[in-house]
Amino acid sequence: MCGIVGFIGSQQAAPILLDGLKKLEYRGYDSAGIAILNDSKIDIRKVTGRIANLCELTDDGKNCNGTVGIGHTRWATHGAPTDTNAHPHLSNDGKFAVVHNGIIENYIALREELIQKGYDFQSETDTEVIVHLIEMYYKGDLKKAVIKTSARLHGSYALGVVCTDEPEKIYVAREASPLILGVGVGENYFASDVTALVSYTRNAIYMEDGEFAEITPDSITVFDPAGKPIEKNISRITWDIQSAEKGGYEHFMLKEIMEQPRAVKATIAPRIKGDDIVLDDTDLTAEYLKSINKIVITACGSAYYAGCAGKYAIEKLCRIPVQVELASELRYSDPLIDEHTLLIVLSQSGETADTIAAMKECKNRGAKTLAIVNVVGSTIANIADNTLYTWAGPEIAVATTKGYTTQVAVLYLFALYTAKKIGSIEDKEYSDALKTVKSLPKKIQEAIDMNTGIANFAKKYHGVDSVFFIGRNTDYAVSLEAALKLKEISYIHAESYAAGELKHGTIALIEEHRPVVALCCNRALMEKTMSNIVEVKARGADILAVTFKDNQKIVPLADDMVFVPETDTIFTAAVEIIPLQLLSYYVAKENGCDIDKPKNLAKSVTVE
Repeated sequence: MCGIVGFIGSQQAAPILLDGLKKLEYRGYDSAGIAILNDSKIDIRKVTGRIANLCELTDDGKNCNGTVGIGHTRWATHGAPTDTNAHPHLSNDGKFAVVHNGIIENYIALREELIQKGYDFQSETDTEVIVHLIEMYYKGDLKKAVIKTSARLHGSYALGVVCTDEPEKIYVAREASPLILGVGVGENYFASDVTALVSYTRNAIYMEDGEFAEITPDSITVFDPAGKPIEKNISRITWDIQSAEKGGYEHFMLKEIMEQPRAVKATIAPRIKGDDIVLDDTDLTAEYLKSINKIVITACGSAYYAGCAGKYAIEKLCRIPVQVELASELRYSDPLIDEHTLLIVLSQSGETADTIAAMKECKNRGAKTLAIVNVVGSTIANIADNTLYTWAGPEIAVATTKGYTTQVAVLYLFALYTAKKIGSIEDKEYSDALKTVKSLPKKIQEAIDMNTGIANFAKKYHGVDSVFFIGRNTDYAVSLEAALKLKEISYIHAESYAAGELKHGTIALIEEHRPVVALCCNRALMEKTMSNIVEVKARGADILAVTFKDNQKIVPLADDMVFVPETDTIFTAAVEIIPLQLLSYYVAKENGCDIDKPKNLAKSVTVE
């Protein structure tokens, strides 16, 4: 949600900022802007809509001269998406410009204070209070002004600040919002995501909450909250720049669907050594795992649904109770969590605000935390007691695909690892299950190869106004994510229901030619699911059945069939979701939707 980027060096800043902002488009935004420092003046250019509009306004940066600058993509929170509300924001005296990711929770009180002191506000944003505070506190030392300003801010922020009096410096600050420094030679950078940096440098410094930094062309100095210099490690970005580009595919989402065999293999293969599962540098010992009386999984969106799928594997193999809780609900629920609870936290970005807050609340109550994230150095990774990375590589499309499947794969590894540690699984069962997990990349590829004609189903179903998904047990868990995929990128109303609940009200919504996607990959519950298909079929529904190859029982009941390779039931989610991701993609394409950047959504939700 939103993105920031900054550059200081000897090159023209505007083209670099525009390129960086393009790399951050996937985060979601509705306006964009840059501020270039040149000849003791700040040149600000802002537009609503796409970055292409900003490129047109600035002639791709050619008519904005200067070697120091900051840029921003805004997703509207306080105030409508307008040119005036777009970042950067300028101080009344014209000396300071600010870009900001996050939410300033006490901005109303600050705004009233500043208005009483004579400051004039141009926008409706919470961010504008920041630039006026800096102006108020500036007494010839930008560092002190930024520190004093930050001390007044309640909420989350990643800040970039430039000043005409100190043209060879950019100041940045972080609190509960991602901020990364790019280390170059004779030039340096900052951004909210490494994807904006990898074209220019692979050396990065990950800032922590409460830290500040002074960036010049030749140096980066990081300070603690009191303003004292601190030593920071420089990390190496290992992502291949090609993996952040489309590689011949029409959309990033399709590319990322096709990357899932590789991503899942990269996630599981290094952690399987012979017959043992090695979970990196975790301290999840047999003694500790035997001491826990429950596991709580918390996340938002697709990560939450990955947790729903993982719950079945953990409970089946480990015989430990598992609760899956929405982070936005868990943080306010006065949860029954203590030192005998293991909290598993799922987040693709590692910066999801509600998930961070829920995690902190549970840690305060004594829970040990295990994070499953994709971004090294992210806030959740740093806070967690233990972290397992999904190694999915950059995921650019807002709607997650390989992020979901790799999270599910890590949960499967955790379930097997824990079961063996605590002795809840027989050797033969463990060996068979491990073989199944090892086979997931191959089975995912088979699921892709078996569904090359799925675009034809999209032509049939794309014009409907509502689609229902039904399933039982693990099928139901998968249907939750499948429904989310369809509605978030095609804008078609889609809902998932536990098939056994049809009689309790849902069936009233079934009418003639209503599409119902029936997930039927749980062999033990096949007859039950077939009974539910008959119920909706009798009321006129059109059935698209998803089942394993060669399952002939469903054929007489379904109007259309989608097949996946049969997989042990508790591990089926990572395979079964594949054709449903493809269906969502092609339906959205038929509807002419902006697939990689669906309206009103953001990749990383860093505010409540």
